[in-house]
Amino acid sequence: MTAQVNPDEVELSAIRAQGPGGQNVNKVSCAVHLRFDIGASSLPDAIKERLLLLADQRITQNGVVVMKAQQSRSLEQNKQDALRRLQELVDGVAVLPAARRATKPTRSSQRKRLDAKSRSGQTKAMRGKVSE
Repeated sequence: MTAQVNPDEVELSAIRAQGPGGQNVNKVSCAVHLRFDIGASSLPDAIKERLLLLADQRITQNGVVVMKAQQSRSLEQNKQDALRRLQELVDGVAVLPAARRATKPTRSSQRKRLDAKSRSGQTKAMRGKVSE
């Protein structure tokens, strides 16, 4: 199942980037603050549920994804980076994990394990003090 994030549902705002950068950093807002409301989005319900169940610190208790992109000095590149990371988050929950089937160990593997245990126990029993 693939789900494309609609860019119209994403709220992007330019903010000032943190960290060093010289004189220009105090004047230019080139970092991007992304907000995406999962509940109000047009994503399929199954993907919404899995997104809300994620234990991700970028998702608030109200179901809003909050990301900050400030890798680049370009506002446009930071916007693209934030949207790409949001899409990766959605794509990660779109893939269903494979159902696990319970299996039973074979009789020979059980026998081998018990034989190894008894051999180990005999070896350890021989390590005791020698009586005269």
